[in-house]
Amino acid sequence: MIRLIYMLTLLLSTLSFPSLATGLTWLDPKFVETAFYEVALKNEYSKGQKSLTKWNQPLKIWIQHKVTDKELHQELVALHLAHLSTITGLNITIVNQKSEANIKWVFTSESTWYQDAKNAIGIKSTDHLKTAICTAGYQMNHRGEIVKAGIVIPVDLARERGKLLACIVEEITQVLGLPNDSELAYPSIFNDQTPNDLLSPLDVVLLKLLYEPELKIGLTKTQLKPTIQRILKRYQAEGVLQNASKVSTQAPLYQLVGY
Repeated sequence: MIRLIYMLTLLLSTLSFPSLATGLTWLDPKFVETAFYEVALKNEYSKGQKSLTKWNQPLKIWIQHKVTDKELHQELVALHLAHLSTITGLNITIVNQKSEANIKWVFTSESTWYQDAKNAIGIKSTDHLKTAICTAGYQMNHRGEIVKAGIVIPVDLARERGKLLACIVEEITQVLGLPNDSELAYPSIFNDQTPNDLLSPLDVVLLKLLYEPELKIGLTKTQLKPTIQRILKRYQAEGVLQNASKVSTQAPLYQLVGY
C-alpha cells in the first residue's frame, strides 16, 4: 500500500505568532530533540504523532522546466542538492529521463500549477493550494519508506512574493522526511518566522539526525527517544552542534547569494 503525504512550504499570508525561542538553539540538545519530534513526527494536515519516515534508496530527481530561466533554476537546485547530500549522506542525482526518477520537480507558472501539482504529486484536491506559494508531497510504502515525491513551484508567484529561493530550499528538504512546520523549531526553514531562506544550523542538525542509521524507519517517538538523546549527547561531546553554524554558512547557496 502506498500512502501520500503532502505539505505546503510557504503561505501567502504571514503568521502572527511570536517566536518561542531565540539565540543559539541548535546548541541545546533538549531544544533540538523537541524540534525533531515536531518536524519529523507530525504533519500539519493530519493530527497526532507519526512514525519516522525517510528514504532508503538513492534520490533521482527529474526536473521539468515549463518556464524560462532554466539554467538559473537548475543551478540553484544542484547547489542545494549537493549540500543536502553532504549533510545526510544520501546519494542524490539529477536524471535526464522522467522514467528514471523517483522525484519529479516542476518549475511552472501560476496559471497551471494546480494541475501540475495533481500530476506531479498525485493530490486529488487543490483546495489547500489557495493559500500556498509552492508545494510538495511524498509517498511511502507499507514499511514507512519514502519511495517517491513531487515538487511544484509556480515561479511567477514565488518571485512575486520574494520566495523562489525559499521554495527551492524548503520543498526538497521537507520531502527528505521532515514534513511539518512548527513554531517550536527556530531558526529553521520549518518555521515561517525565520528570516533567512537557507538552511539554518538547527536544520543542519535535524537533517543529520534524521539520517543517522540508528534511527529506524517506522519507530515512534517513544521508541526513538532514548536513541535520539544518546546521539545528541554524542553530538554535543564531538562538537557537531557547535560546528553546525559553519556547515550551514559554508553551503554553496550561501556563497552564491552572498549571505
